Amino acid sequence: MWLLFAAGSAFFAGVTAILAKCGIRKTDSTVATAIRTIVVLIFAWVMVLVVGSQDQIQNIGQTTLLFLVLSGLATGASWLCYFKALQIGDINKVVPIDKSSTVLTILLAFLLLGEPIGLFQGIGVVSISIGTFLMIEKKQQAEPSAASGKSWMLYAFGSAVFASLTAILGKVGIQGVESNLGTAIRTGVVLVMAWVMVLVTGKAKEVWQVSGRELSFICLSGIATGASWLCYYRALQDGPASVVAPIDKLSILVTVAFSYLVFHEKLTARSGWGLVLIVTGTLAMLIS
Repeated sequence: MWLLFAAGSAFFAGVTAILAKCGIRKTDSTVATAIRTIVVLIFAWVMVLVVGSQDQIQNIGQTTLLFLVLSGLATGASWLCYFKALQIGDINKVVPIDKSSTVLTILLAFLLLGEPIGLFQGIGVVSISIGTFLMIEKKQQAEPSAASGKSWMLYAFGSAVFASLTAILGKVGIQGVESNLGTAIRTGVVLVMAWVMVLVTGKAKEVWQVSGRELSFICLSGIATGASWLCYYRALQDGPASVVAPIDKLSILVTVAFSYLVFHEKLTARSGWGLVLIVTGTLAMLIS
């Protein structure tokens, strides 16, 4: 069953990137992140009430709570970096870097959680790494004058690093905690972090200047993110992080497909082969 939840996570995560890109064309990415986190938080707590796990909050241990908070902070940092990268960069350049967090997640799962790295997982790591390079390299050459130079790349790599930490900390934090409740607690941490960033950067006034159209896309991306999170952490609770994370990264297929339909972004032959390698490497990791 956790495989189905992992697949659902991939689909909703892929849709999230497209909806978010539509919502941050004029709206500051930090402001958008803070707004959409409200939607995700509401979504998460509704699910908690539906499954009736709210009473379990008093039974959460200090260590578990600590890791949930740390996971939330890592998620917040990953979101802020990711949506900033999406705002100033091209989707088909940003997403491959973000999805490369799979490699780091597997290494951290091996080092910190003791999850073994098999032959096919090793092949997958190499394949994903090469595929990511092909997609990024070709896109850079095709669009050398991208907005803000290469600063999008720094944000994209930051997103990948924090995303991998999110998976590891989240895996530890949800042991013995109902997945929906764990997700809701983490989301609360992200919400506080996002709004602190809005206030610190002096962008509070911009919240009221967001257009109705972009606000709609921001909210829709929040709903998609909420669905992705709930599926992801439900899968992570029952399945190994080294397998759940790669499946989640297949969302790149959804993103590439919708980026073509919505933004008319096309893959070159080289970046197309890169995508094939990323998907092949991801699938290789699923072979036991």
